[in-house]
Amino acid sequence: MPAPVVVEVVRGGVVESVHAVSLVVLDPDGAPVLTAGDVGRPVYARSALKPAQTAAVLDRVELTGAETALASGSHSGEPEHLAAVTALLARHGLDPGALRCVPDLPLGTDAMRAFLAAGHTASPLAMNCSGKHAAMLAATGGDPGYLDPEHPLQRACRYAVAALAGPVLAASTDGCGAPAFATTLVDLARLPWGLAHAAEGSAPGRVAAAMRAHPHLVAGTGRLDTVLMARVPGVVAKGGAEGVLIAGLPDGSALAAKVDDGQARALGPVLLDVLARRGVPAPEALVAVASPPVVGGGGPVGGLRVRRPD
Repeated sequence: MPAPVVVEVVRGGVVESVHAVSLVVLDPDGAPVLTAGDVGRPVYARSALKPAQTAAVLDRVELTGAETALASGSHSGEPEHLAAVTALLARHGLDPGALRCVPDLPLGTDAMRAFLAAGHTASPLAMNCSGKHAAMLAATGGDPGYLDPEHPLQRACRYAVAALAGPVLAASTDGCGAPAFATTLVDLARLPWGLAHAAEGSAPGRVAAAMRAHPHLVAGTGRLDTVLMARVPGVVAKGGAEGVLIAGLPDGSALAAKVDDGQARALGPVLLDVLARRGVPAPEALVAVASPPVVGGGGPVGGLRVRRPD
């Protein structure tokens, strides 16, 4: 097994924490050019699989580009996101009460404060996966049993994951209540590679185009995948819980990364390192989000750095 990529958190010149990252990079032809860590074990990609699930949804219901991006995303719960989910439901004759995702507060700190200040409490609408759930409801005509793993839609989602991200090695329940699927990291890298190379007009191609066109609906203000797609033209990217990131890059290459301890802060430095390896310039706005300084007393006292296995 190759050694993992290591991300070190440095404070005052001392390594304070260390995160091991398993990583696969595919070249534009789809061949692995870099593997690090245990890339053959089952990994729950969590929300990073949403683009594949949306591809299955699109075979059953017509969604706009913005709705497709929202369905593929994990939104921060900003007002634009909540309005978009509500509008998607309304367009299909549904209301937020039909959502079966778990009640939650917005992901973004500012969005959560504004939400609570307005007198709201945790709700399925505010849950970061409500866009996916709204699209699934629309695809099933409002069927309240749409989350059942044996529901035709969920069986189609599993098939889409297998087709786009490799054989499903295990299944469980995601945080939002929808089925969760595990693949190897090597196979998971096929998903962003497939999105990057998808034929225009195909379901995966429509998902990729929508995510690129509406990056803010995929995540939100200051989120890594949103900033990456907004600032680096041609990228399609999606993060997942427990430190997962997939990205199809402008040159047709792709990456899939999993932080072994689940700490998502290690993903940004690894992403920047892969971009450098592939000759893709990283704008300052992306660097600021991907590798923020380590702060002490309100000022920078260190940073994050990557130690490559090679």
